[in-house]
Amino acid sequence: MKMLKLVDLIRLSGIELGDYKIHCATDNNRSGWRPLEEYFAGTFEVGQSHQAQKNFECENVLSLINLGNSKRWLFVGVYHVDGVREIQIKEWSGFFYTLTPIAGPEQLAGRAIIDFPKTFRASYLVGKKYEDQLFISSIREEKMSIADFPGFNSVRLSYKMLKSIVREDNPSWKSALANVAGVYIITDAATGRQYVGSAYGGIGLWQRWSAYADSGHGHNKELVELISAKGNEYAKNFQFSIIEVCDINSNPDHVISRESHWKDVLMTREFGLNRN
Repeated sequence: MKMLKLVDLIRLSGIELGDYKIHCATDNNRSGWRPLEEYFAGTFEVGQSHQAQKNFECENVLSLINLGNSKRWLFVGVYHVDGVREIQIKEWSGFFYTLTPIAGPEQLAGRAIIDFPKTFRASYLVGKKYEDQLFISSIREEKMSIADFPGFNSVRLSYKMLKSIVREDNPSWKSALANVAGVYIITDAATGRQYVGSAYGGIGLWQRWSAYADSGHGHNKELVELISAKGNEYAKNFQFSIIEVCDINSNPDHVISRESHWKDVLMTREFGLNRN
């Protein structure tokens, strides 16, 4: 069966792309840019507007987000370039583009999965050169959102993802985390230092992690001091995982003893962020 081209469907909705670029948004380990996480959090458009170079010298931008391999992409919209200005944010300097979403193809945004076997590094492509390679492989019934809870042994959440899960009151994650106590670990991705904590009573890990989502530090003295020194934005470096799950009705002393065990194993008092 012949596959439908994304650009053909966009044009059928009455949009003339004109002089346009394709933005292939992928993870950037150096800057910490995670476009799919940003999309789930509702901040992708803001991040896309900030560019280190004048990458959007065109009329329109067609935006794709990589889905974890070299050929699968999520179409998230078409934007008209309304202007650009130079900006300076602390040590970062670059350009801020005013990008206005174009009505018409929004029914495909977040739903159309695109096959595009990009094997090169460039992320800002001349649209007319590559448009014939963007094929729609499927259209989801609903917009892509945060995945269901993956199981306790597979949890690895960035701070931004944790905030999104808590903000949405995601039922899959809440059901899992609210029904267990346990020991968790927070890793500072900027330094590799770790903090081991525990959750018990109430609604377990969900209650404890909701406090982190709200404040970044969860009112832990060590993390409060770290964020006070580095600024609130520093919490974006935190990654959350589960080390050990306990019954929600476990005696708090038992959970605390397991927390202490993992602090000893990982030596987070000596080399990490724990003090006691």
